[in-house]
Order: sequence, then structure tokens, then C-alpha cells
Amino acid sequence: MLTYEDVIGYFLKAAADVALVTHPEYWTNGRTLEREFACTCHTGPCDETEQQSACTISFTWSTLDTALSLEGPTGVCDFFHEPGADCPHLHTRDIPPLVLDLSYSLNLNGTAPTISEATLLSLMQTLKMRASEHSSRAIETRPGVSMVLHEQRLQPEAITLQQRVELPIWHPDGMRGLLEERPSQNGLASLHRHRDDDDEHEEEEIVPDNPHPEEWLPRIMDDVCQDIIQVLEALEVVRSYRSLN
Repeated sequence: MLTYEDVIGYFLKAAADVALVTHPEYWTNGRTLEREFACTCHTGPCDETEQQSACTISFTWSTLDTALSLEGPTGVCDFFHEPGADCPHLHTRDIPPLVLDLSYSLNLNGTAPTISEATLLSLMQTLKMRASEHSSRAIETRPGVSMVLHEQRLQPEAITLQQRVELPIWHPDGMRGLLEERPSQNGLASLHRHRDDDDEHEEEEIVPDNPHPEEWLPRIMDDVCQDIIQVLEALEVVRSYRSLN
């Protein structure tokens, strides 16, 4: 089974392979026991980060994820109740995916006091188009601008971009499960009949899903890191476009 540490390890290795500089951080929520991870990434030297675009990738590892990684679907189901054919613990395609939130930023350093609203809108549209074209795994792309009040005028301070990647790590079909039609509840369980020698009573043996995210997640993390590089480059193109206007 996949662990929190495995996910982080796959990402950091993939980032190193494409020469992304990473600054990881780790937290544990003492109340919910959820585990959180965030990592700021950039491509240039660390002492020049204020002058270049950066991406912060983050995710939350829930207590259900921890239980599945330690006990597997059967252990989770046994803890809460008697197993049933339609139990979502056993049939992990019903468990929400692990969501990676990607937050990009490009600091304008207050050097664009005369940029017009029309130019700013054009920059946002260009950025969204370029980022979407080069993001093979993101399912959502939202550009934005943060503003700052300077000498009684609002000025653009930074260009931002939010993306979202969903990883169905507990789905038995992995990333392919996102493209396939959800099966009916009647098709969720793999049932086998066997004869009880003592009371001649037929019972159902329930076979839980057995996902193997370790077989495909490293490749997906490679794609995610390649996408980050591409979007950071798109942000730098926007910076160049802004400097010409």
C-alpha cells in the first residue's frame, strides 16, 4: 500500500530529475490527525527567488488515507463494521482522490504602475491559454492578479495561477479510472460462493479492491513536475510580454 512518505518521495525525486529546486514543509494537524505537505519550487538560484516565478504544490493526507496505507481496505472495514458487498471501504473506487493544489506566482515588484486593465486582461488570457496547453494533468486552471495600494492607486503586485490535479490513488484502475464510466453498485463486489460444512449455509465471500498506485504514481509525478516547468516558463513569457508594454 501507498504511504504519505511514498507520495512525497515520488514527488521530490521527480522534481530533482527535472532540476526543480524544492523547499518542502510538513505538518500534522493535532486535532484531526491529518498530515499536510507543501513544497515551493523554482528553477533558478534561491537568492534570486523574488525575481522569478515559483510554484507551491500542496496536499492533505487524510486519516482514511493513513488507515488504508497501514491496514488495507479490509482492515478499515473490519474496524468500523461488518463487511458488506457495497461497503466503500472495500471498494476503494468510491474513496475521494488525493488532490494536489498548485499555486503559481510571478512577482511584478511594483514596476507596472501604468499597465492598463485591457493589457492585464490580455496577460491573464495568454497565461491561461499557455498554462492549459502545457498542463497534461491539471483539471482546472484559474489565473489571477493580486493588487497593492500604492500612492492612493491600486497597482498589480503579482500574477497568480491556481491549478488542481486529482490522483485516484485508491482506485483499483488508477488514473484509468478517471476515464472510465463508473460501474453500478451491483458490479462493485466480486462475490464467490462457498459451502459451510457445519450448517450447510451459503455465505458470500467479499473480495476487496486491491489498488497498486506504486505502479503508476511515479510516472504521474514525473508528468506533474514537467507541467510545473512548462507553466513556470509560461509565466516568464508573460513577464517578457509585460516588460514590452
